[in-house]
Amino acid sequence: MTNLRIVLILIAALFIVSCKNNKDIYKGMTAPQIYAQAEKNMEKKSYGQAAKDFEALETRFPYGEYSDKAQLGLINAYYKHNDSTLALSAADRFIRMNPHHQNVDYAYYLKGLIAFDQNYTFTFRHLPLDKSARDPSTAQESFESFKELIERFPKSQYVPEAEKRMVFLRNQLANHELLVVDYYIKRGAYLSAANRANYIVKHYEKTPAIPKALADMVIAYQKLGMEQLANDALTVLRSNYPNSEELKSLKS
Repeated sequence: MTNLRIVLILIAALFIVSCKNNKDIYKGMTAPQIYAQAEKNMEKKSYGQAAKDFEALETRFPYGEYSDKAQLGLINAYYKHNDSTLALSAADRFIRMNPHHQNVDYAYYLKGLIAFDQNYTFTFRHLPLDKSARDPSTAQESFESFKELIERFPKSQYVPEAEKRMVFLRNQLANHELLVVDYYIKRGAYLSAANRANYIVKHYEKTPAIPKALADMVIAYQKLGMEQLANDALTVLRSNYPNSEELKSLKS
């Protein structure tokens, strides 16, 4: 047998294997059947295969109720499979194409949840460093998505959970701002420190960061020789947080 003939036989064998591997597993299946298979794979936590099922469902049945179900299912499958980029892209696409869909609130909720998990995972992957020191962009994205959900769909079933997560995110964002204030104070940039602390007081009211922000304002304004503004901040701190450690530290 010549070398050329051997090569041709090998090529033919590889072609046959390739054809078998590329066999259309969805051939002849109806939309309900593909959807049922996708849901079954989700239940089995086979999220990668479920994503393929939903992709096939959307491609083969691009119109009608199963198109919407496929798009929503795809967001969830990508999310569960830890494909955050694809999940966010799918959520944005669903919202853009179906702004008045009865389940579009779920897409907004998943957007917030995806960014929240990105923030949480990134934060605690690097313990014991303070999570507030991390890049706040994903926390901000998550907060804005949950906020938009609540504003657009105040009666949505996902609002209570979104509100709980927003409290956590808001505290984290406020603490991040405190780190920026500390950075400015340590470097003698007292005007920037005072402005940033004032921003915290105005935009993150009722968070645990407020006493520290007020105390930092007192320190920064004193360093700048702005005694009236320093006294105003001190009065607010004394009136609202009379037992705070921050007030005690200023007295010591």
